[in-house]
Amino acid sequence: MPVPSGLLTQIAIGTVALYTLVTAASRAIGRLLALAEYYDVDEVLVGMTVLALGTSLPELSSHLVASLGILSGVLEYQVTSAVVIGGNTGSSTVQQFLLVGILLIGYGTVHASRTFVYESYLPMLGAIGATMLVAWDGTISRLDGVLLLGLYLLYVGAIITRRGSTQSLREAPSKNPRRDTVVATGLLVLVLLSASLLLSVVEGVVDALAIGGSMVGVVTIGVAAALPELTAVMDAIRRRSPHVALGTLVGSNIVNPLVGIGLGGALSTYSVPSAVVLWDLPFKLIAGVGLLGWALYWRKGEFTRTEGGYMLGLYFAFLTGRLVLFPGQ
Repeated sequence: MPVPSGLLTQIAIGTVALYTLVTAASRAIGRLLALAEYYDVDEVLVGMTVLALGTSLPELSSHLVASLGILSGVLEYQVTSAVVIGGNTGSSTVQQFLLVGILLIGYGTVHASRTFVYESYLPMLGAIGATMLVAWDGTISRLDGVLLLGLYLLYVGAIITRRGSTQSLREAPSKNPRRDTVVATGLLVLVLLSASLLLSVVEGVVDALAIGGSMVGVVTIGVAAALPELTAVMDAIRRRSPHVALGTLVGSNIVNPLVGIGLGGALSTYSVPSAVVLWDLPFKLIAGVGLLGWALYWRKGEFTRTEGGYMLGLYFAFLTGRLVLFPGQ
């Protein structure tokens, strides 16, 4: 059956919007880091705001635009909820399994210190578990959203209290802070506009093809939003500095559910597809716990290329199970 030309046009527009969203977000982060360096902002604050939130900017902007669209009636509640939540879990899954797997295979052995386990990996598992609990009834209420945001603030407070510095990827100081402020602001506006256009296109494609909104989110927003982290992984392999990339990947898995879904839920509430609570989140949690136990008790705290291979396999198992068990979501 031929694909309608109007649908092809929508897909082309959506592709451009997706590229613009990811590219503008990445460049905005660079400008903001340069400004932070110019004004000598504390590294802990930079790590917990610009780096932690900035690397999740595509997902966060999609949630913000989606919730505003739901509230105004411009975007359909069920479809939009499914797309952004699918994009959120999809991006987190790409980072947790696919990109960590690429990092380990490309670099080799990475030792997981107790500090990393207690301050990053266990909070990541806790964030996944908390999201699964509040979403289990099929909705993210405003109270659920506030709870998720509150958990993130508690996490940030605990990290700032316990640590005096954080490892971060800093840019050279801004040479023209006024210009960089204007450019960063313009890029952030472009991110929001691109997210708005993308969600409108995705809603139309979902209606036209009668496919699941959350699956569309997994393979579009979910994959594309993880591209900046892929660049960080390849750069870490080249520079032989895997811990920065590993911390960024795990940290993004804390920000995405707690801040992304929390923000959207607090603003507009969400309808959660059953695939997310029955497959996406349980898969991530069980696999994450299993890999941690394997690395700590069998590998003595080391993640090797063997674990990297397992993670690649887990990502494709996740996608296969999603398609087979929940083809319409």
